[in-house]
Amino acid sequence: MKKTAKMLMVLLIASLAVSTTYAQVSIGISIRTAPPVLPTYTQPPCPVDGYLWTPGYWAYNQDGGYYWVPGVWVAPPRPGYLWTPGYWGYDGALYVYHEGYWGRHIGFYGGVNYGYGYGGSGYVGGRWSGNSFHYNTAVVNVNKTVVHNTYINKTVVNNVTVNNHTSFNGPGGVSAQPRPEERAAEKEQHVQPTGEQVSHRQVAGKDRSQFASVNNGKPATAAMNKVNGKHFTSEGHPARVSATDKSGDNARGNHSDNNAEAGSKHNKSDNSSQPAIANNAGEKPHHHANPGGTPANKPTEENRPQPAQNHHHTPNSQAAHEHHTSQPKPHQETRPHEEHEKHR
Repeated sequence: MKKTAKMLMVLLIASLAVSTTYAQVSIGISIRTAPPVLPTYTQPPCPVDGYLWTPGYWAYNQDGGYYWVPGVWVAPPRPGYLWTPGYWGYDGALYVYHEGYWGRHIGFYGGVNYGYGYGGSGYVGGRWSGNSFHYNTAVVNVNKTVVHNTYINKTVVNNVTVNNHTSFNGPGGVSAQPRPEERAAEKEQHVQPTGEQVSHRQVAGKDRSQFASVNNGKPATAAMNKVNGKHFTSEGHPARVSATDKSGDNARGNHSDNNAEAGSKHNKSDNSSQPAIANNAGEKPHHHANPGGTPANKPTEENRPQPAQNHHHTPNSQAAHEHHTSQPKPHQETRPHEEHEKHR
């Protein structure tokens, strides 16, 4: 009887450890050199209905320094989940990377303006309706031959002015602090980056043309339409693929959409306010707990593998301004900026 009780207790503790995925202090990579500014790039159209946009970011490799992980459309781990991007935080001494995660609501991502719906807080590029994702085509670019659940809400971008590409939070960068709803989101159940996302980052880390020490902050591949899909330059043209990526594409088959150059949406910005970035190749990272008291997120069992603040509104708060359509018309002239301006 005692053995049975002990076994039940062990199973209960194990199940709680597995199912509890609330935000906790995580161990992350940290270095002493600031990440480069975020490059301006064109977003490829969403190639598959239900895919969500994950913005590009600077990752770090101690052998080569910072390297660019291209923005890419990916499949969410489950319906109803949204992507909260990772971000670099500076505490006055070290730059610490806070990993992104999937959850029911968008958490804090440092106030960094990644563009295409991620203006520094929340996400205005689309929303879930049951098990279907609806795309705000005033903000994101989709392939309308395969994506039919769309709407247009221009009010969410009317007051957004991107005037810098600061890539980190903290002194010298974005000074944003978590909002109450973002703190609440951090305490919800989370899912860590999917296997595809991890693979996507690993492939970028093997491509020397993606390293800032090689490309001076202008990566050869700025965005992709999907993991192992088409590569595109910051202008939206097909990018030259390295031997590493070519071998991966040949092994998996490259059948992705070819329309990434058309209908892109962007905002131009001024990078002149950004601090100079030192050549950090070879700097060894420090590994320690997340500073500043902002919770980060532990992995779950389900998926292993910056100065100016922008103003935006959530799609739900602007429902009266939206025009739903199964086949949206071309964007009207009232759309903020021109269709071929750059977001990042």
